[in-house]
Amino acid sequence: MHVLLTRLDRLTAALSRVSLLIAGTGLVVMTVLVFWSIFGRYVLNNTPTWTEPAVLLLMSWFILLGAASGVRERGHIGFQIGLAASPPPLRFVLKLITEILLVGFGLAMLVYGSQLAIGTWSAITPMIGISQGWDYVPVAVSGAMIALFSFERLLMVLSRTDEPVATPLSSIEPI
Repeated sequence: MHVLLTRLDRLTAALSRVSLLIAGTGLVVMTVLVFWSIFGRYVLNNTPTWTEPAVLLLMSWFILLGAASGVRERGHIGFQIGLAASPPPLRFVLKLITEILLVGFGLAMLVYGSQLAIGTWSAITPMIGISQGWDYVPVAVSGAMIALFSFERLLMVLSRTDEPVATPLSSIEPI
């Protein structure tokens, strides 16, 4: 089990790192597009109409990819005091339930996000000329990542290893 967890940890750490890199790049690009929209409106007196839908699409990507990485790194709000105050057998059950629910939530995002993307794929976003299905692809992608990251944590709980096998993402050297 330790070998499996070590390999899975390397995979999920790399996946989380790439998703944060993409999310950060999307945030920078979004900022540039918002600046361009404001510059066009007030300086050039010619508002670029394509920037708003592009910004909304980028926002979906970086928010959902960042949220998935937050699930892996446990950066979200939790009830840690109640967990720490619980006796060990109850703590184990609570962690188990939490991870099972998170895997289910991620899988639901994957399934329903995919269905939405497929169902809207033939519609074209007028201002940027791409499929409206791209609006829902980040839901499916982040759902798959949340399910994978939570499955990794579920295996850790089952093996009684609550900490990552390798180093957490926050301590990995930058590229």
